[in-house]
Amino acid sequence: MNYGIDIWGNDNYIIDDGKVKLKALSQPALIDIVKDVRKQGHTGPLLLRFPHLIEKQIDFVYSQFNRAMKEFQYKGKFNALYPLKVNQFPNFVKNLVKLGTDYNYGLEAGSKAELLLAMAYNNPTAPITVNGFKDNEMIDLGFIASEMGYNITLTIEGLNELESIIHTSKKRFGYMPNIGLRVRLHSSGAGVWAKSGGINSKFGLTSTELIKAVKLLEKNNLLDSFTMIHFHIGSQITEIPPVKKALREAGNIYAELKKLGAIHLNSINLGGGLAIEYSQYQDKLLRNYTLSEYTNDVVYLLKEISHKKNVTEPDIYIESGRYIAAHHALLVAPVLELFSGEYTAEKLIPKKNPPLIQELYDLYNTINKNNAFEFLHDSIDHMESLLTLFDLGYIDLEDRSNTEVLVNLIIKKAVILLKDKNYEELLSIQESVQERYLVNFSIFQSLPDFWGLEQHFPMMPLDKLDEEATRSASIWDITCDSDGEISFNPKKPLFLHDVDLSKDDYFLGFFLVGAYQEVLGMKHNLFTHPTEVSVTLNKEGYEIENITAAQSISDIFEDLDYDIKEIENNLKSKIENSNLIDNNMQKHILAEINMLLKDNGYLKNEEYQ
Repeated sequence: MNYGIDIWGNDNYIIDDGKVKLKALSQPALIDIVKDVRKQGHTGPLLLRFPHLIEKQIDFVYSQFNRAMKEFQYKGKFNALYPLKVNQFPNFVKNLVKLGTDYNYGLEAGSKAELLLAMAYNNPTAPITVNGFKDNEMIDLGFIASEMGYNITLTIEGLNELESIIHTSKKRFGYMPNIGLRVRLHSSGAGVWAKSGGINSKFGLTSTELIKAVKLLEKNNLLDSFTMIHFHIGSQITEIPPVKKALREAGNIYAELKKLGAIHLNSINLGGGLAIEYSQYQDKLLRNYTLSEYTNDVVYLLKEISHKKNVTEPDIYIESGRYIAAHHALLVAPVLELFSGEYTAEKLIPKKNPPLIQELYDLYNTINKNNAFEFLHDSIDHMESLLTLFDLGYIDLEDRSNTEVLVNLIIKKAVILLKDKNYEELLSIQESVQERYLVNFSIFQSLPDFWGLEQHFPMMPLDKLDEEATRSASIWDITCDSDGEISFNPKKPLFLHDVDLSKDDYFLGFFLVGAYQEVLGMKHNLFTHPTEVSVTLNKEGYEIENITAAQSISDIFEDLDYDIKEIENNLKSKIENSNLIDNNMQKHILAEINMLLKDNGYLKNEEYQ
């Protein structure tokens, strides 16, 4: 089983010698990288960043647009920007800026804080765009960026913002930012984020407002600063037709604005939306186009419209963050427990058994390939009957324990015996016999889009891939919330290994988590961002860099505006006032408390770590 790695993997990974390996240079195994990090004392979940996968995505976007422009003899230029909202963590952003230098890859900001980041880290000649609603302070920042020498475009979301820019221009130092107008298209995207576009979308100017904006700029002698129109039809655009429809609409608006006198208008910004493939299943693909098809359609349509309208072909900008960021990060978390792990033959309690339990013994001892389906169903029926008998008081707790152990032993035997059976037949029983894997991470912190949007993320074990995975798996995180579960889904089945965790470590990888998951992560139960590392590859192997340990419990308290000294003093006072412990015990307990406050909140059971 390759867990669909050929579908979602983007040619970044291979399976070799039973392990997932990076498909680059020395092809290191992910499990080896994880074990090296853990040897340095970092347990719990880990977030691995791979900078070479950032560069790969940037290069592919630029090379495909440049190829299409050459093929269609397009006269405009191409530039891309990364929207900081997708992932603002420094170990990602700093790598991104460094790797994007040769491409003149820029940054997009949607808030004052993001704009300050862009001004601090953007490459000197690379563009900056500013989207979202703006107040006077944010517009002032845009002017400051221009005064610093940046090629910055303030995208106007409403006429009031344009009036603020006009007012600010009269009191600054003569260095104008470029002005962009967000266009409110009738066209919209498809899927969960379709409402980002369309006539009822949150952002953009109507046709009437666009005309007013041009006249207002002309009246105030700022029309030469109007250089860009911008539109966005949604994140994770799964189909090409909505893109083509939006392009036709935006292309014609571009041409008409130029005819209205906006002669310095030279760029169309397509916004974001380039999709990636999250699915692990060939029959449930989430994206039905390639980047080559996307770039061909964009370039061809804009060239065609420009030719028909007799205007210059616009420079093309895109702000696709998910496409750049998602692949670079991988969440790895250790399995702490299999909830049937205690159900071994040694756990059976010797005693005189009621008839139904004796029948379970007989099923367990005589099950084979020919009767496995029948005996499996019989055992589950017997368990339901025996649990009813327990509730009515006819069997005792030891009988109930033997029932649970025997049924789980039968399930394990049946799954092994039936592994060569028809896949659909096997699926039909898996939902009722699924194994629960307790994994040392928080879904709310590390996979919030799974919880909030039912976004699927590819997941698989990092090793044992040369062994048969027979257990239908539900994933439980360590939060005390029933939503902290990835349930077994027969339509998207996940099978994992039946492992003895007292003898072997077992790690699960959750892939494509580099976009949005970190910045949207919630401190539910006060679990924090996992320890993160950057891994750079070379011909000899790899180097582990920029280790950033997970926040301590004290750090989390301070984030929530608790006074950590007050917490420490309260705990100390309560311990010292306890009548149950002497002075030596108090000192020992206080030392334990202090150690816990300085550590992160993920589980540290050494038996499993």
